[in-house]
Amino acid sequence: MGSTFVYKADPARGLQWAEVFRREAPEIDFRIWPDIGDPQRVHYLAAWEPPRDLAQRFPHLKLLFSSGAGVDQFDFSVLPARLPVVRMVEPGIIRGMVEYVMHAVLDLHRDMPQYRRAQQRGQWQPLPVRTAAERRVGVLGLGSLGQAVLQQLSAFGFDCAGWSRSRHVIERVRCLAGATQLDEFLSHCQILVCLLPLTEETRGFLDAARLQRLPAGASLVQVGRGPQLVLPDLLAALDSGHLAEAVLDVTEPEPLPASHPLWSHPRVRITPHIASMTQPVSAARVVIDNLRRFGRGEAPLGLVDRVRGY
Repeated sequence: MGSTFVYKADPARGLQWAEVFRREAPEIDFRIWPDIGDPQRVHYLAAWEPPRDLAQRFPHLKLLFSSGAGVDQFDFSVLPARLPVVRMVEPGIIRGMVEYVMHAVLDLHRDMPQYRRAQQRGQWQPLPVRTAAERRVGVLGLGSLGQAVLQQLSAFGFDCAGWSRSRHVIERVRCLAGATQLDEFLSHCQILVCLLPLTEETRGFLDAARLQRLPAGASLVQVGRGPQLVLPDLLAALDSGHLAEAVLDVTEPEPLPASHPLWSHPRVRITPHIASMTQPVSAARVVIDNLRRFGRGEAPLGLVDRVRGY
């Protein structure tokens, strides 16, 4: 009996996945939800939001893939305890995030928000130019995205630091780890980039106390997950002058209500969760490679540690 792979996410992207599977893994019966065929044959599922009756619907499921980089949208309490869950780790997501963060950091570094406001006032007002080596940039979260961002930032010459729960070593980057070194890390960051995964420990992580530990005049680039940032605390830090600027690609909720003050705040730039998106062709190839790894008895790349939540 052959295996069926079901794709349950954006149908237009699913058609691109289907073409890659047809060319490169024709032995797999690839289907796009709700066309699941015989549920007894469904061994693999890629989804943004799995069906809540997953165990009953697909009793022989062997692997669950997230169609995106995160898995915080999954309710692990309703997933079979022994079902391996795999997050998406693919080059398109990484390239997109590096592009977005580099644009945001360079924009802040070269004082472009101030120049845009000066233009609106009709003012020709040059500001002192600082070198990248004089600008301290820190990245919260040292997974594949955080490491790729730091490699590019350090290549530009920025004074880079990174923080995560566990210890890492990254060339040309000062790496700090754990709760005992968080304050030291934050005090370094003239520009802070948040790339943390969303877990119970990171909900509300960027609150008034932690924002206050940033240097006066620091800026924030939030590309992690919306619930990590306490928006009233961000507004207070901006309005007090402690924070100079904020770039937000994620918020809680998404989108913000039309009346929310962040929409019109002069020191805030908001984009609609577009920093990085899965590229269908490369994503399908990554999944096919993981299926083959799994078939050889190897652990899939991106296998989620359920205790950590990522």
